[in-house]
Amino acid sequence: MAEELISVEVAYALPEQQSIFTVSLPNGVTVEQAIEASKVFEHYPNIDQAALSVGIFGSACKLDTPLKTGDRVEIYRPLHHDPKEARRQRALKN
Repeated sequence: MAEELISVEVAYALPEQQSIFTVSLPNGVTVEQAIEASKVFEHYPNIDQAALSVGIFGSACKLDTPLKTGDRVEIYRPLHHDPKEARRQRALKN
C-alpha cells in the first residue's frame, strides 16, 4: 500500500520578495523535514539555520511539530527593532 502524502507550503519573506514552496511529503512529516524538502536554504543561503524561528499559519511552533495537509510553515526573520520601543519612539514624535 502506498504511503499517504500530504501537501504543505513553506513560506519565507523578505521586505521586497515573498516566496512559497509547495512540497508533497509523507504523512507525519515535521516542520524541519518540510523546510529541508522545500530547498528554501538553496534559494536563501543567508537564512541563519542555527537560530531558525518558525510557525504554522502565524503561530510559533518548534521544528519537531508534525504537519497536516494544507499547513503553511513560515520561516521568520529576526526583528531589527524592539516593537515596544518602536511604538514608544513613534508616540514621542507625535
